[in-house]
Amino acid sequence: MRDAPETVPARRDRRRIREEGRRRRQRALWIGAAVAVVALLAVGGAVTAAMLGSQGGTTAAPAETAQPEPIVFPSDEPAPTPGTEPCTTVRALSSFENAEMVSTLAEAYNAEPRNVDGSCVTVVATKDKSGIAAEEAAVGFTELPEDERPTLWIPDASSWLGIAREAGGSANVPEEGESIGSSDIVLAMPEELASAIGWDEEPPTWADVFATADDEEVWNDLDHPEWGEFKLGKTSPLVASSGEAAMLASYGAAAGSVAELSADDIADDEITDEVRQHELATSHYMATPEHFLWHARQAEDKGGSAADFLSAVIVDEKSVWDYNRGITSRDGVTRIESEPPAEQLVPIYPTDGFYVADNPAVVLTGAWVDEAEAAAAEDFLRFATTEEGQAIVRETGYRDLNRELDPGVASVGALAETPRGGLAFPEPTVVVAMHEAFPDVRKRANVLFLVDVSGSMGDRISTGATKLEAAKAAISQALDHFADGDHVGLAAFSEVDANPLAPGEVSAVDDIADTRDRFEAALAKLQPIEWTPLYEAVDTFAKQQGDDYDPDRINAIVLLSDGRNETEAPSTTSAQMIATLEDLHHTTPVLVFTLAYGADADVKTLQSISSATGAHYYDATDPTEIDEVLGDLVTSF
Repeated sequence: MRDAPETVPARRDRRRIREEGRRRRQRALWIGAAVAVVALLAVGGAVTAAMLGSQGGTTAAPAETAQPEPIVFPSDEPAPTPGTEPCTTVRALSSFENAEMVSTLAEAYNAEPRNVDGSCVTVVATKDKSGIAAEEAAVGFTELPEDERPTLWIPDASSWLGIAREAGGSANVPEEGESIGSSDIVLAMPEELASAIGWDEEPPTWADVFATADDEEVWNDLDHPEWGEFKLGKTSPLVASSGEAAMLASYGAAAGSVAELSADDIADDEITDEVRQHELATSHYMATPEHFLWHARQAEDKGGSAADFLSAVIVDEKSVWDYNRGITSRDGVTRIESEPPAEQLVPIYPTDGFYVADNPAVVLTGAWVDEAEAAAAEDFLRFATTEEGQAIVRETGYRDLNRELDPGVASVGALAETPRGGLAFPEPTVVVAMHEAFPDVRKRANVLFLVDVSGSMGDRISTGATKLEAAKAAISQALDHFADGDHVGLAAFSEVDANPLAPGEVSAVDDIADTRDRFEAALAKLQPIEWTPLYEAVDTFAKQQGDDYDPDRINAIVLLSDGRNETEAPSTTSAQMIATLEDLHHTTPVLVFTLAYGADADVKTLQSISSATGAHYYDATDPTEIDEVLGDLVTSF
């Protein structure tokens, strides 16, 4: 069900906003230099608070403030001989974004003899999404056995320490951490697009960024209609630091100052309305920056352009360096190394400030961390701040504690040597207020869950449940992610008795606030049937979602399938299905997120379906992971 047609005043408001965006760009051509100078004087370049892991709402120092003396990093001092076994184990939990840096530091530390209070030490690096790690830290990582809980937590930004503490984790998480390196969170654009709009030479303010993203005619006005609408990529602020930075910048731009954003600003109705308007320009949200960059590279590798998928994306500098050297990741876990892309990304540092991911390390204070483990963790942190440790920080794409980059990293990533305007994340009350406000301001969804109910969905998994029972439980849990105003529906597919799509739609796509009971009742009644008309189902329901396309919503299908296309009678072919998806992508784009469920799922086909629509493929070939995987997937909305 679609919303009522847009009113004439609403259309006038949208035209007015687009015109303001055009005028901003025109003014930027002749006052850009003056704006840059004023902005630099306003926000300065000091990021000392961020580098020290401060949670204060940092406003940068004036330009004339004396810069601190560079830190002289001490040399590492390994023990002459290792301590006795068994070694003390330090489990170091990082974010996905900084996992390479932390794991490389752990390898280098473990390569030398260590002796802390008479014991040898082994550092084991693990990783998780920032938001998930913060949730787990708040409750003391109770889902893990005590001997598998982290000793050390190194999220990629201090904001997550505050989130964990505010959620009840004060007994487990210290107030502040010790930064081991930093990465600025920037606006990254394909080089040709950045040049066409002039932001490679005259960086915009965040207000300019969001106004431009809302301007449907921006590329037409710049004689590049082939690039379509301005597509701004953002990660979910509930999961990733870059998503937090994007949302905080949106609020700051609406409030008039990114550097001085307050919790009162986030509660302001007029500011909230403007942020809600900003979010309409978002194609969809993703869990990590790697998800967006993987799709951009796929677009180029298929003979197109990165501009087919994104115009700009808000990411950390390290991700820009990775992309430009040919490293991408579909899932944030596995890495694909290939030749550098033909279309390099350009990092853009908005003139009114940009947040700094400061990689704070904290030795956790939960009861599971004993004195020996805490002492060993402190020794690992000592190593991270030595000359040898800081060299690793630079070599893995980060700025060291003097804000210096490795020259090769700076060159490949096209990163600014000394960018001005770095900001620490605001104090916890501001970040928490933003997290709480996000469900209200985010772009609303128009989503159909499309579930395979072929006979194999009756097979049992290791938990004792059938695959369909486990899927139904996961889908019911995933509904908690949606809020009033999200339109959500349910369809299921099999083939039996010449019915090519049985049972078909069982709960129409409509406001979940009104239909959740109906949805869950229909979900509970689903039963395994027989065949798997995968191509027919995707083709049919993608067309239906296309017919109900709403440009102010994320229009999508969540497809869960455990098998290959199998039909009793002739049906839609794979080529016909892909052609439908590609046609829709250029007119009324419907994102088809695919989830391979169980070992027999047709992974290749599901990947091609998601790829054709600019959506993402998710792997639940281990069906016991369906809750976690589907929970990750719905952060796209």
